[in-house]
Amino acid sequence: MLAATVRVTRDLDLAEESVQDAYVAALTAWARDGVPDRPGAWLTTAARRNALNAMRRGKTLAAKLPLLIEPESAEPVEPGAADDAEAIPDDRLRLVFTCCHPALAREAQVALTLRLVCGVATPDVAHALLVAETTMAARLTRAKKKIAAAGIPYAVPGPAELPERLDAVLTVVHLLAATGHTAPSGDRLVRDDLAARALDLARTLRALLPDEPETAGLLALLLVHDARRAARTDEAGRLVRLEDQDRSRWDAEKIAEADRLVVAALRAGPAGRFALQAAIAALHAQAPSHEKTDWPQILTLYDALLRVWPSPVVALNRAVAVAAVEGPAAALAQVEALERDDRLAGYRYLPATKADLLARLGRHEEAAEAYRAALALTANEAEREFLEARVDFGGCGSSQG
Repeated sequence: MLAATVRVTRDLDLAEESVQDAYVAALTAWARDGVPDRPGAWLTTAARRNALNAMRRGKTLAAKLPLLIEPESAEPVEPGAADDAEAIPDDRLRLVFTCCHPALAREAQVALTLRLVCGVATPDVAHALLVAETTMAARLTRAKKKIAAAGIPYAVPGPAELPERLDAVLTVVHLLAATGHTAPSGDRLVRDDLAARALDLARTLRALLPDEPETAGLLALLLVHDARRAARTDEAGRLVRLEDQDRSRWDAEKIAEADRLVVAALRAGPAGRFALQAAIAALHAQAPSHEKTDWPQILTLYDALLRVWPSPVVALNRAVAVAAVEGPAAALAQVEALERDDRLAGYRYLPATKADLLARLGRHEEAAEAYRAALALTANEAEREFLEARVDFGGCGSSQG
């Protein structure tokens, strides 16, 4: 709805207000007349009508209105309708590319896309990017104002402009997938809606740019995560560790598709960060059991990933592979070095990983303390329940899910 309305307004704030007003109108109209046969189309039409009415009231925009609207006959399509796969993803991509304009700082690009295109609430965006909610709200406001002031067009850029925006677009789709894979807050471990939306956008990007190895890498990575989604929680919604998951519940077809994409991406040239992450995920998914995982190969891939993407989060994930290959003591030394990196301040998986390693070394009191530190940084109830159990049992077990 937002993407379709922005196509009319070219104004993100006005589009958001028009969509919200459409929902308010639905509360009254649907209670009186009943839910329409095509509620998605009803809401989208109402939002567009609200936007057009607001624009007509604006004298400065009245002269430009014919250039901005579509023909009256162009009815919006309800999500799930036959041509939805063509119309809706294009609208979303236009909004993604608008938010990822190089005139905006990378942090603003990511935040805007998560909030506007992906529907992630501002507190969860702030949590995901490790900043205060007030800071994030101000950042979003400044970014939208800059889009309006700079006259950034609502359009997919031309071929010459794609390279400078593609990495940002891939990054925000990846972060959307991560937010869906493990929700920053709430009582569910997984946000199925966000995970599905990220996978849909990744497929669309792959179709739009089939010769870009990193679009194949990102799609492969998300396919592997999606293949494991059903096994990551039990019937009560509790987190299930990777080593305890029922691998027969993993989607073999998606894993096979991901493997083909990884091979294609790696053969296309120097491996990028998404292709390397996908290769790591594929090795996990193809292992017959946790014990038979090819940890030396995973460690080699993490070394390559750190060279192309020297991120402290990658270094932390690499430490898990180090623990499997060289033992927990070697990994703990690396994690303790990462504790001095301010970029990981507030990152809940740092103390959680440290706790796991301490527990494996038999240092259970220290492990429990580290788990409590992770608990203080965790707003997701499924993760909190898991971490509380680790504290109660003296820090036994891994938190990797």
